[in-house]
Amino acid sequence: MPLYMDIHKIDSDDFSVEEVAKAHWKDVSIQARFGVIQKKYWVNVENKTIFCLMEGPSKEACNNVHKESHGGTACNIIEVSDDEFNLFLGVGNKNENDLAQTPSGETDLGFRTLLMICTNDFTGKYKHYTNQIRRFIQHRNGTIILQPDDAIMVSFIYSTEALACAVSISDLLKSIPDNYEYKLALVTGKPVDEDSMNLFEDAKKRVQLLTNVGLKNTIYIDDSTKSLLDKEPASTSMNLKDFKIITGGDFTFLDKLFDILNSELHESDFKSDELYQSLGFSKSQAYRKIKSLTGMAPNTLIQELRLQQSLREIKKNNQTVAEIAYDLGFNSPTYFTRVFKKRFGLLPTTFLNISTN
Repeated sequence: MPLYMDIHKIDSDDFSVEEVAKAHWKDVSIQARFGVIQKKYWVNVENKTIFCLMEGPSKEACNNVHKESHGGTACNIIEVSDDEFNLFLGVGNKNENDLAQTPSGETDLGFRTLLMICTNDFTGKYKHYTNQIRRFIQHRNGTIILQPDDAIMVSFIYSTEALACAVSISDLLKSIPDNYEYKLALVTGKPVDEDSMNLFEDAKKRVQLLTNVGLKNTIYIDDSTKSLLDKEPASTSMNLKDFKIITGGDFTFLDKLFDILNSELHESDFKSDELYQSLGFSKSQAYRKIKSLTGMAPNTLIQELRLQQSLREIKKNNQTVAEIAYDLGFNSPTYFTRVFKKRFGLLPTTFLNISTN
């Protein structure tokens, strides 16, 4: 049968793990009538949130179990695959009441901190560093989620381990004396949101957004991760001043900014004035906001996103350099080559040879 996961938001002063356990066993007592099997549940008392994992014939059947047993219907329910579940939430156990627990026996809140690493080696000499990065991830109990490109996404139960892993990776990559760039971002999120359709949909979107528009050789952290770090004793030795912290409002702005830029990158005459208008900000407001979050002026950011996209397209090796240049809004392949070399220190064709060997 398909596997489903839901989210419940509880508005009650009596919310507790014990009360959730009672409701769970009411579900178990009638689940057979609906062809449903309750597998596991996660409880976050502070956020008054419950996530339930079930097998069943349909979303409706799973939700009807809750509705009939105690009336606590889900805010949202999504279908998940076994593979995806195991990567994000499979680490850990459950107690005799099916309550999810961490490997160390604590209540598993269901939240995960996602770390994303994007690298570009412009020398071709450091591919073996990927093995060292994987060792850092394993040492910090992270689970790697495969991505369609060279990026690495990792899921962690504890934010402190995610941050420690990110710092180790950053220290390793910063030690490279040659032409090498990386981006690191940490985002904490829920497995299911009220309007999501996929597991950790919002967290995955936000961590990818930060690696798309973030500064090179910088660790970005969202405010949810910072909040967890503040509560985890092991993080007291970490100075968060060394990292770029992004708030919820910043994400809203960056999301809109990236959507606009991503849709206009192929337009050679797209300039910052049009961007300000699309954002609904004055020139000075937009300039300050973009500069503070990305470290770049708007026109520089537009060109940087085009160049970063060109790196991804060159790695695919499906188009000529000229085709990539025109597709990304450069007026000529010659101009693109000149800008590319100035930014990355080598020709596009050289990068192609390095990436495909």
